[in-house]
Amino acid sequence: MKNQINFILILITFISTSNAQNFQNRLETIDVQNYKLSIAVNDTTNSIKATMAISLKFKKIIPEFTLDFIKKDSTGKGMEITSIFQNRDSVTYTHTTNKLIIKSNKIKTDSIYTYTISYEGIPKDGLIISNNLYGDRTFFGDNWPNRAHNWFPCVDHPSDKATIEYIITAPNYYQVIANGFEVEETNLNNNLKQYNYTSNIPLPTKVMVIGIAKFAVQNIGETHNIPVSTWVYPQTKENGFYDFSTAKDVLNFFIENVGEYPFEKLANVQSKTRFGGMENAGNIFYFEKSVTGKREHEDLIAHEIAHQWFGNSATELDWPHIWLSEGFATYFTNLYVQKSLGEAAFQERLSTEKEEIIAFHKKQQTPVIDYFSTNLMSILNPNSYQKGGWFLHMLHHKLGEDTFWKSIQLYYDTYKFKNATTDDFRKCIESVSNSNLEDFFHEWLGQSGHPILKTSWIYHQHKLRLIIDQVQENDFKFPLDIELIYTDGTSEIKTIQVTNKFAPNEISAKSEVKDIKIDPNNYLLFELIKD
Repeated sequence: MKNQINFILILITFISTSNAQNFQNRLETIDVQNYKLSIAVNDTTNSIKATMAISLKFKKIIPEFTLDFIKKDSTGKGMEITSIFQNRDSVTYTHTTNKLIIKSNKIKTDSIYTYTISYEGIPKDGLIISNNLYGDRTFFGDNWPNRAHNWFPCVDHPSDKATIEYIITAPNYYQVIANGFEVEETNLNNNLKQYNYTSNIPLPTKVMVIGIAKFAVQNIGETHNIPVSTWVYPQTKENGFYDFSTAKDVLNFFIENVGEYPFEKLANVQSKTRFGGMENAGNIFYFEKSVTGKREHEDLIAHEIAHQWFGNSATELDWPHIWLSEGFATYFTNLYVQKSLGEAAFQERLSTEKEEIIAFHKKQQTPVIDYFSTNLMSILNPNSYQKGGWFLHMLHHKLGEDTFWKSIQLYYDTYKFKNATTDDFRKCIESVSNSNLEDFFHEWLGQSGHPILKTSWIYHQHKLRLIIDQVQENDFKFPLDIELIYTDGTSEIKTIQVTNKFAPNEISAKSEVKDIKIDPNNYLLFELIKD
C-alpha cells in the first residue's frame, strides 16, 4: 500500500507539474501590468479591427516571450497581425496556431515596456458576434476559462492579472458596457460612436469583457457608494428592471459580511453568454432567458455577485484551485438565501447539493483540488461548486460563527486583487482559529469521496450502543451528531468523534430510545446506506 501511495503521489506531482508548466514559466518571466484595447466593430461583417497595447515588466532577461493569441486559419476565422512595436521600435515575431512569440529588444528588469499589436479578423470564440433572441445584432465578450485570446493577445491565465482600458468604436445606435468606469463617450463621423472604459483594478482575463447591443438601461442608485445598474434588451425592459432590482440587497449582504466591494460599479447585463451567468468583473452577464419578470433567478444573481469578491478579486492561482471561486460563490449564495428566505430554504439547498455531490462521485472519483482534469470546462462540476460549498459549510460549523467570518474576512483582505491557492486560504483560517487544519483540508479537498456510513444500534439500560462503519475507500475523521429520540417524545443530541473506519460507541441516554437520527442538523457531508 505504501508503494502504491507513493506512486500515486508521484503521478499527481507529474501531472500537476506538466499542466502548470506553461503558466509557471510565464509567471516567472513576465508580468503584464496593463492592457489597452482599441477595437472597432461594424454591422457589415463579423471582422474586427483592433490594436492592443500591452504594458509589461520582465522578471528576468529573456530573448523572447509568449502571448496567447489565435491565428487566422483555413476557415477564415482567427486573427492576422499587421504590425508589432516595442515602445516605438518594430520587433520581429512568430504567430503560430494559438501562440504569439515576440522577440524582446534590449530589455531590462526595472522598466515597463509597451508592445503595441495591430491586427484584424473574425473572432473564432471569446467575442460572440451574433443575433439575440429578438433577432438584434449583438457583440458580447465571453472569455471563461481561457477564450480571451480568441479576440485579443494576452496571458490567458488567471495567474497574471492586469488593469485594462477599452476604446470601443461601434455604430451609434448601440450602447456599450465594459469593465471599469466610463470616462468618455464621443460621437464620431459616419454615424459611429466611441466609448472609453477604464478599470484600475487588476483583473484576470477570464472576466475582461465588453458588451455591445441595443440596451434599455436603468440606474437603480448607489449602495455603499457603488453605482448599480441594469442592462437588458429593450423588448424585456419592464421584466428585466424588475428581476435585477434585488441586486442592491444582495450587494449589501456581501459588503457587510465579507468586505468592501472591489470594483467601480455593478451592472447586471442580459447577454449571449453560454453560461447561466458569467461573473465578469463589475458587469455580470446573464443568459438571455434569465429575464422573466418573476424574479426566478435571485440565487443566480447572488452567486455571480459573490464572485466579485471570490474569483474576480481574490483569484485562484491556477485551475486546480477553482473551488476558491465556484465553491465560495455556491456557499455564500446559500448564506444569502438563508438570510433572505429563511432556514428551511437554506437546508433544502444543502440537501439538494449533497445529493448532487454523491451522484457525481458515483460517476467520477476525483478530488476537489483536481490536478488530473486537463479539459477546463470539465472542472465546472459538483466537486468545484457543491462539494467546495459543502466544505465551507462544514468549516463554518467547525469554527463557529464568529471565527468563520473573521477567517473569511482575513482571507479576502489578504488576497484581494491577488492570487491564492488552497494552502493560502488554509493558513489564513489557521491563523484566526489557532488550529492545525491540514488533515481536515486534505480529507475533504485533497482526496476524493466522502464518508459512506452503515450504522446499527441497540438500547439497553440507559446506554445506546452504536456502530459506525465507514465503507468508503479513503479515511475520514469527523464529529458526528446523533439525535436520540425517546419513547416519551423528547429528544437530545449527542456528539461522537469518529476516528476509525469501524467505530463502536457507547452513548449515555436519559431514558428508553425508540429511534435515532444521524446528523439531524445537516452539518456533515456523508452518505448513509442500509443493509
